[in-house]
Amino acid sequence: MNTASTAAQDARETAKDAREAVRNAGKAAFEAAGSLESDLQALRDDFHRLAEQVANLVANTGNAAWRHAKSGVDEAVSEAQDKGREAATAVREVSDHFVEALDESIKTRPYATLALVAGLAFLFGATWRR
Repeated sequence: MNTASTAAQDARETAKDAREAVRNAGKAAFEAAGSLESDLQALRDDFHRLAEQVANLVANTGNAAWRHAKSGVDEAVSEAQDKGREAATAVREVSDHFVEALDESIKTRPYATLALVAGLAFLFGATWRR
């Protein structure tokens, strides 16, 4: 009987060791799951930070492009204003010269100037009708 009781005792100890091994494996799995969960959360946080950095980079690049385009538009508008002022000055000078020339022509050749004005008025009237 001794052999039977020793075998039974060994079986109990083996079962006890197996239960303890299962408990230890369960604890290790639980700890690994907790560690895995914290690793996944850290990975999520890293992806979130990366997405924010990419968004900021895109926004900054877009802002820089907008500033560059705006400065180009501002330069074009400024240049157009300058050209407009130059054109207005040129028109004033031409009209001043025209008025001076007309005054001089009226003083030196009044009848010829009157005939020229009448002819121009006729041409404008004829083209206006069409």
